[in-house]
Amino acid sequence: MSLGTILLIVVILILIGVLPTWPHARSWGYGPSGIVGVVLIIVIVLFLLGRL
Repeated sequence: MSLGTILLIVVILILIGVLPTWPHARSWGYGPSGIVGVVLIIVIVLFLLGRL
């Protein structure tokens, strides 16, 4: 597996972990998941463009 694939999997797992539906993240709101979502979109675009 390439570094890009591993990075993509890690970012997706982080995105799932910060969703406000989990009990540990209910008071956080949508801020952390929004930030990780933006990072995920950037990583996916870089991965598809072959820059990662």
